[in-house]
Amino acid sequence: MGIYLNPGQTQYQIARNGQIYIDKSLIISELNKVVNTPQRFICTSRPRRFGKTIDAHMIATFYSKTCKVHEDFSGLKILEKKEEIEEFANKFDVIFINMQEFLSDSSDIKGMISNLQKNVMWDLIHEYPDVSLFNKDDLIRSMKDIQAVTQRSFVVIIDEWDCIFREFREDKKAQEKYLDFLRAWLKDNPCIALVYMTGILPIKKYGTQSALNMFTEYSMVSPEVMAEYTGFTDTDVEKLCKKFDMNLEECKHWYDGYVFEKNIHIYNPKSIVTSMLSHTYDDYWNRTETYEALKLYIDINFDGLKDIILSLMAGEKRHIETGSFQNDMTTFANADDVLTLLVHLGYLGYDKSAKSVFIPNDEIMQEFVIATTAGNPWQEVANSVNESQKLLEATFAMDEASVAEGIEKAHFETSHIQYNDENALSYTISLAYYAARNYYTFFRELPAGKGFADMVFIPRKKYNEKPAMLIELKWDKDADTAIKQIYEKNYPTGLKDYLDNLLIVGINYDKKTKKHECKIVKYHVL
Repeated sequence: MGIYLNPGQTQYQIARNGQIYIDKSLIISELNKVVNTPQRFICTSRPRRFGKTIDAHMIATFYSKTCKVHEDFSGLKILEKKEEIEEFANKFDVIFINMQEFLSDSSDIKGMISNLQKNVMWDLIHEYPDVSLFNKDDLIRSMKDIQAVTQRSFVVIIDEWDCIFREFREDKKAQEKYLDFLRAWLKDNPCIALVYMTGILPIKKYGTQSALNMFTEYSMVSPEVMAEYTGFTDTDVEKLCKKFDMNLEECKHWYDGYVFEKNIHIYNPKSIVTSMLSHTYDDYWNRTETYEALKLYIDINFDGLKDIILSLMAGEKRHIETGSFQNDMTTFANADDVLTLLVHLGYLGYDKSAKSVFIPNDEIMQEFVIATTAGNPWQEVANSVNESQKLLEATFAMDEASVAEGIEKAHFETSHIQYNDENALSYTISLAYYAARNYYTFFRELPAGKGFADMVFIPRKKYNEKPAMLIELKWDKDADTAIKQIYEKNYPTGLKDYLDNLLIVGINYDKKTKKHECKIVKYHVL
């Protein structure tokens, strides 16, 4: 057992000893399907604090020849796979590399690669002192020499594989040198039974190609069979909420929203664990990542990116094409590339079927608010957010003049948005009512009655004393027409549980006078 060769079970056992541990061991069964096949190269990418390293240590423990599988995996689902246990558990030499460690200890890429090889070779020599090595400075040949004698193949696990692209963002030569090393070490190496790499970014592209094109990639854009292992699932979170006596509805508002195919919902494990243990719902994202990480990218105004961000903050979805993204943090050709990066960083959810992005939950919305209220060039957002509580209170008070004035002010602040239809009007109102998100679930185009209600605010259970609100928008008509439409199309029938405490709000914008008009009534049966 060495530091990098068969490093033992300590790190994995530390994770299992935590107050909260979710069984993700069946990811190993997915990997077993590709061991010693052409598909044995796997790269999974997820945002920070989504459990990548814990999974990597678990996988290393399973395959390592030092594994005591029934002891190390006691009570976990992988033990149900008896044939796989017999064939794959503790049958390999595992090389576990945290690339960030070697990068931090080196001044350049050349030194990092040299340091990595020396450290792994040190472990190999001490583990196999009786194996005659052709060249003790050659890692690749030495692995082949050892495998020829022991008949035991290697599993290579690389955590934080992409740290070079995050810390050497502009150094293309260093990036190429690193990728060339990985390709030479891993590709077409018959003594390697499996490679499992983790990082935030998918594998770097050059043009339309990848230097490591033998890898199958699973990412936040396309998680496929790895979806349920990307984070905590609905089932996981429901069990934790029961165990820790936490409100599941509130938990979903704060942390749900990463939705993959087959309706698999994923939550950030770090945020869920912190919330459960502290018994508090809050923004825990900024405990591991400062808002500047987001602000750096949304300040890049490619193709009207600023307007896109504002529309996302207003609850919209945005269609994007992810294919041109070069899987690094500097090469952006258009707004879609920046938005794709934000998906990989966890700041946006991605609907693969619709090819659209959105802000997934309250926690991430808080990050956008922090990043956009930190000064120019987002002063209008800061103003809208600061005034939103006043607008909400005016709505509760049915103060029509103040509501019209508040929305008009919000419109002025966001006047750079193309403001020529009801859809654009909804952006302004969504931002203006930002404070309502503290108490309500917000819906746009909600099916109701004989059509779709423009905007609906449903109070969350812990705030059920507040009125539900149904808002109808009009353009160059009048607010009374908006109220009339709500009744004519029976929109309130879709809100039957809230009819005794429902505010109906009609808002009209007059393009000629550039004035807003508001009408607010309490719902009553006509």
